[in-house]
Amino acid sequence: MGKLCIEVTPNDKIATISEELCIGCGICVKKCPFDAITIINVPSNLEKHTTHRYSKNSFKLHRLPIPRPGEVLGLVGQNGIGKSTALKILAGKQKPNLGRYSDPPDWQEILSHFRGSELQNYFTKILEDDLKALIKPQYVDQIPKAVKGTVGQLLDKKDDRNNQSEICEMLDLSHIRDREIAALSGGELQRFACAMVCIQNGDIFMFDEPSSYLDVKQRLNAARTIRSLIHPDKFIIVVEHDLSVLDYLSDFICCLYGVPGAYGVVTMPFSVREGINIFLDGFVPTENMRFRTESLVFKVAESATEEEIKRMNHYEYPEMSKKMGDFSLKVMPGEFSDSEILVLLGENGTGKTTFIRMLAGNLEPDEGLVQDLNMARTELFDLFFHPVFQKCLKHAESSISHEGSGQLPQLHISYKPQKISPKSQGMVRNLLHDKIRDAYVHPQFITDVMKPMKIEEIMDQEVQNLSGGELQRVALVLCLGKPADVYLIDEPSAYLDSEQRLVAAKVIKRFILHAKRTGFVVEHDFIMATYLADRVIVFEGTPSSSATAHAPQSLLNGMNKFLELLGITFRRDPNNFRPRINKHASVKDMEQKRAGQYFFLED
Repeated sequence: MGKLCIEVTPNDKIATISEELCIGCGICVKKCPFDAITIINVPSNLEKHTTHRYSKNSFKLHRLPIPRPGEVLGLVGQNGIGKSTALKILAGKQKPNLGRYSDPPDWQEILSHFRGSELQNYFTKILEDDLKALIKPQYVDQIPKAVKGTVGQLLDKKDDRNNQSEICEMLDLSHIRDREIAALSGGELQRFACAMVCIQNGDIFMFDEPSSYLDVKQRLNAARTIRSLIHPDKFIIVVEHDLSVLDYLSDFICCLYGVPGAYGVVTMPFSVREGINIFLDGFVPTENMRFRTESLVFKVAESATEEEIKRMNHYEYPEMSKKMGDFSLKVMPGEFSDSEILVLLGENGTGKTTFIRMLAGNLEPDEGLVQDLNMARTELFDLFFHPVFQKCLKHAESSISHEGSGQLPQLHISYKPQKISPKSQGMVRNLLHDKIRDAYVHPQFITDVMKPMKIEEIMDQEVQNLSGGELQRVALVLCLGKPADVYLIDEPSAYLDSEQRLVAAKVIKRFILHAKRTGFVVEHDFIMATYLADRVIVFEGTPSSSATAHAPQSLLNGMNKFLELLGITFRRDPNNFRPRINKHASVKDMEQKRAGQYFFLED
């Protein structure tokens, strides 16, 4: 009798599959009632490079990123591909088992496995010199559960390097020192977490997604703060999904590819430009390995032709103003048309979400009646609205006509809020069926939106158990699935990894163009914003005090104005046209500032 490929003994809680005997017939995948089995072909030459495996038939990581003292190493790759595992191993928090989960090797064996590489010296230093690793965690929203006290008290406790005031100045934390941790917003928690790492004495500094929740200006300040830690004896490692920030921050880059949740492979280190381009191309030339079927290119995306624009409907909104507490927002009058995406650019706290909520009709402006907009909101997915919006949702829909202009077309609005808190009990499938039944069975919608967003994989999961990225994808599908004339999308890139961001941007762009609708998008990821925008609305002013929303401008003029406010310049990569931030005070930076060209758009 031969050996069993799939075996279950009376003592087993789960079946074990022999990876040596499996021929990949796929019968067990189809038969498993929980969709718990995936069979994946792994490149055969990687077996001897296995760094860590959690257990039999579970995730394994091949190779490790190679940090260098005095330089910033950037890691780029999808979610669930082993970046956090790699950080734990490099921090000395987890011992690599080289794939032998049942009889883990000792350190002597691990060192001889990495013999001849820079990692041998690195691990020797960790063992002998007892290097101290500091990690900024990925999920900063969990911090209030772990620590109590004010920002100032907690920073004072850890101030080993006496550089607290300087770091607080750079990260704009000085004015919130007396505030309780529990009362901080997501962006403030992120800056606090970065500051906590930067003020301590350590040998290895690790930052897991330091830009989430931050606006463009704060992202650059965080990047400069992290670069200020560079020292010939210190190692700095950063995991980041915003590619323009990663580009600005890193000295060299390791890409990670593979299948999320199954296996991950770390490439050799590349220069920053080459590393990000390899990630976008989906092809590693040094290994002759293609890990994505199509490459991601940033030619400013397809837009409507002049003839089409003439035939489109044009809409206008009036001058409006809104005062909320100490904050006042003034909106200059503007217009928009079908098949167009307007991206809202500005710092956090300058009223972008307020503007979107006024357009959506669930916030009354003080001057300039929303009635002038002549928009009626469709009843939207209550389950996704943050409690602050709940009252606004009760508004009755109305159709309004301008004096003397007859009945104007009624504009329906679909809105994806910034904060997504799921209220729905039940599976994703039931939610989609209840909320967007017509769209979610429509072949065109399935091809254009649901397949690229990989919704099929999470159809049978409970909405309450979804991760941040999965919730974001469901919220986007729900928003686009609503029949509406105007789509208001607030921060679609939050919680998504770099690859999902680019896919989401393509999906939104294609959907708005083909459905001949209008999109208003708030976005802080620069690459995503430039890809999406047909025109931009710039918000200028003092955060949380007063701000002005300018009329919509062309991509070039709007970006120039916004970047001038930030004091940074961009150039385009000649290969795939992605925007790249110029290093501060570099020749190119000075040249573009003198010419007043902050944003380059040569085709």
